[in-house]
Amino acid sequence: MTTDTTAGSTATPSATEYLILGASILGGDAADLLIRDGLIAVVGPEAADAASRGAVTIDAEGLVALPGMVDLHTHLREPGREDAETVETGSRAAALGGFTAIHAMANSSPVADTAGVVEQVYRLGLASGWVEVRPVGAVTVGLGGQRLAELGAMAESRASVRVFSDDGICVHDPVLMRRALEYVKAFDGVIAQHAQEPRLTEGAQMNEGEVSAVLGLTGWPAVAEESIIARDVLLAQHVGSRLHVCHVSTAGSVEIIRWAKARGIDVTAEVTPHHLLLTDELVRSYDPVYKVNPPLRTSDDVHALRAALADGTIDVVGTDHAPHPSEHKECEWAQAAMGMTGLETALSVVQHAMVETGLLDWEGFARVTSVAPARIGRLEHQGRPLAAGEPANLILVDPAARWTVDPSTMATKGRNSPFRGLELPGSVRATFYAGHPTVLEGRLATPRQAPAASMTGEAPAWNI
Repeated sequence: MTTDTTAGSTATPSATEYLILGASILGGDAADLLIRDGLIAVVGPEAADAASRGAVTIDAEGLVALPGMVDLHTHLREPGREDAETVETGSRAAALGGFTAIHAMANSSPVADTAGVVEQVYRLGLASGWVEVRPVGAVTVGLGGQRLAELGAMAESRASVRVFSDDGICVHDPVLMRRALEYVKAFDGVIAQHAQEPRLTEGAQMNEGEVSAVLGLTGWPAVAEESIIARDVLLAQHVGSRLHVCHVSTAGSVEIIRWAKARGIDVTAEVTPHHLLLTDELVRSYDPVYKVNPPLRTSDDVHALRAALADGTIDVVGTDHAPHPSEHKECEWAQAAMGMTGLETALSVVQHAMVETGLLDWEGFARVTSVAPARIGRLEHQGRPLAAGEPANLILVDPAARWTVDPSTMATKGRNSPFRGLELPGSVRATFYAGHPTVLEGRLATPRQAPAASMTGEAPAWNI
C-alpha cells in the first residue's frame, strides 16, 4: 500500500477525502472507494471522478477491504489497573490490529458497576480517539455475585451500555442469573456469561485430561463450562432474553449451543483466537504465558471450535485481550495470572486457523469479526456493508504478508502473548475509524478527535 498526498508526507493529512484504489472488497472484485466526511461516498469507477483534487490517494492493489473489526471482549484495565493497560494503550493496540470498536470488560478497579464508572471509561475512549470504546457493565455489584448492579442506570447513561458481564467470574447463582436476564430485556441488553462452575474448578490450573495427569496439575474439567451453558440457555429460553456465552472452549459446549439454537433460543457465542489454535500440550513447558481462563483444551476441542465458527454455531471471535504486568507472568505457574494479549494478533491468527484452511472466506471472516459482534453489541455504525452511504469503518489487509510475533514491539502494555516467535500471515495496512485513518502503512497515524459536544455530554459521539 502506498499513500500519496500533495505534500508528499507520510503523516496523516488534514484532508477529509481519501481515495482508495483497487482494493478487493471482501476478497472479491477490486474496486475504488471514496471516503468523505466519515462516510463511504462512492464505490466503483466513479470514485476517482468524484474525488476532489485535494483527496489523499491510497494504492490498495493486492489488499483486501473489510469492515473494521469489532471486539466484544477486551480488558482495558483502566480505571485502577493502569500498570497493566490503559484505554489509550489498549485502543492503540486495537487500531493496529484492525479494530474500529472494542468492548471494555467491567473488571477494572473500581468495577464498572455504576453509571459513573462506565461513563468514565466511555469518556476516556472518546478522548483517545483510536477506536470506539464501549464499556461493558458488571452484572453484580463488585462482581461479587450477591446482588444486581445498576443495570438500568448504566443502560440509560451516556455510555448506553448494552452488554453486561461479570467476566472473570461466573454468575453462578441461577436465581440472580434469571433476574439479570429478565432485567436487561427492558432495554434490549444482553448478559455475557463467563461459564465456569466454581465448585468444579477450585484450585484448577489447566485443562483436566491426560496432560494435567502427567504434570500433576489440578484439572479444569470441560463439564464446569458445559453445565453452566446448559443451565443458562434454558434460563434464557424461559425468560425470553438474550444470552451471550463468552470464550467457548470445549466440543461439548459447542453441542449444547447448537442444540439451543435449533430450539430457537436467543443465544450467541464467541471463541478466542488462542482457543482456535493452541492446545494444552503447550502447558508441558510450564510457561505461564499459556495459563488462561478458560484453559487451553485438546486438539479435538480446537477442531470442534473451528467447525462451529465456520457453520455459525459460534457467532463471533472475541479476543479476551488480557494484558498483565510482566511480574504477574514471569513467575511460577501456580502463582501466575491467567490471561493472554490478543488485539494485535487476532486477525492473523483467524486468517491462519480459518481462512487459510478454507473454513472461512473473507466474507465469512467479516461476519465473525465485525458484522455479528456489532449486531450483538447493538453498534449501529459498525459492521456495516462497504457500500456508498455507509459509515467508513473499514480496514485494508495484506493477506500475503508474513510476520513474526514480537511482543516487545506491540502497542499494548502487556507482553504476555502466547504467539511470540510464531510466524503468522496477514497484516493490517490501514484502519479507518469513522472516516479517519488511525493506521496507515501499517503504523499508527493520528486519532480521531472527539466532537466538543460529545465530550461535554450534549450529544452522543460519532453521529455520522
